[in-house]
Amino acid sequence: WLKHFLAQGDEAESAANESCLVVSSRLRPQAPSRELPFSTMPEVLSLCKGPKEAYEAFADKGAELSRKSIPKILHQSVLAGVYIGFGGMLSLTVAAGIADASKNNPTLQSFVFAALFPVNLLLILLTGGVLMTGASATVPAAVLEKKAHWSSIPKIVAISWVGNLVGAVIFALLVHYCDMNTGATAELAKKTVIKKCSKDFMKTFIKGIGCNWLVCMAVFLCGQAQDMAGKMVAIWFPISCFVAIGFEHIPANFFLLPMGLLAGADLTVWDIFIKNIVPTTLGNFVAGSIFVALNYSYAFGSLGRNNKSPILVTRCSQEDLGEPLAKNDFGLKATPASQGAPRRTWVSLLRRMTSVSRPELVKEEPKEEEGGSVFPALEGGAFRRQVSTEQQEV
Repeated sequence: WLKHFLAQGDEAESAANESCLVVSSRLRPQAPSRELPFSTMPEVLSLCKGPKEAYEAFADKGAELSRKSIPKILHQSVLAGVYIGFGGMLSLTVAAGIADASKNNPTLQSFVFAALFPVNLLLILLTGGVLMTGASATVPAAVLEKKAHWSSIPKIVAISWVGNLVGAVIFALLVHYCDMNTGATAELAKKTVIKKCSKDFMKTFIKGIGCNWLVCMAVFLCGQAQDMAGKMVAIWFPISCFVAIGFEHIPANFFLLPMGLLAGADLTVWDIFIKNIVPTTLGNFVAGSIFVALNYSYAFGSLGRNNKSPILVTRCSQEDLGEPLAKNDFGLKATPASQGAPRRTWVSLLRRMTSVSRPELVKEEPKEEEGGSVFPALEGGAFRRQVSTEQQEV
């Protein structure tokens, strides 16, 4: 009886499946079947861009940066220099505290220093900061893709270099003023600056190349990841790698070298400038413009005559990539982003804010007529703006 019952159930199930197939085939015509030469996998959605899409977003980031005004680039560069100081001071303080524990194992102190240092790049890359090291790759990539003029390279690199220097030195002076550059921290700072200025020009230059190659890959991978955790991992590994190896990063040296001088290292400003700052700057620029921008333009961009990616992805923040409206909310005459920001923006903005009153919201009661309320879509009341003639024109 049980076998008979199960057999009847299987027959009913197979009949139902056949009827469903017949109905679906009538409702939707079936595509002609074709045999594929290989097995296929279903499409998988990912939170990580492919390398080609990541490079195109990398170049768009340089194009967006090249369209910014000089004050905005300098402002973000100074902030980036301060953030470099945050990470550098964290690494110095914690690594100096384990000096006794790392006497028999010096690698322990280097590991702790390298593990904590990437917090500054996390702050910079996720808040739109401008580092000279990253700009030396993104802007040349935009130039290679014909999205920016070649003159943007020296302009942005020079402005970001000065801004990073100003921000990092200011932070170092404030830390020293607060008596935080003392004791074990000061000893580690002196040890660091003496070590960085002890090599010859060519060795420091090559160490600068190795450093910024990894830093630019952190920028590349950060743009490739699409979530916060992915960006943190993409930043942490390359940055901690170059710090632990001992490569030379010019924005980091803008903070570490003054800290060593303020702590009492037997060096002068001219010594650190000739022995470290100049070769490190040149090495960082060569790494960003040639080893990253040039290589990946050949691999995925116009230098290698590659087609653009057909995948629609978000390129960058597009802060200055779009064409603004004719006038903004304050009545200022806007210009295309490619022509730069209008002059006296802040003066005009403050003048408008103090002279033009804000629109007020006034509650109006609906007026009943024969056909009902004058606001048929808003029964029971409505809000109407009272604006001046000048605001109406805006």
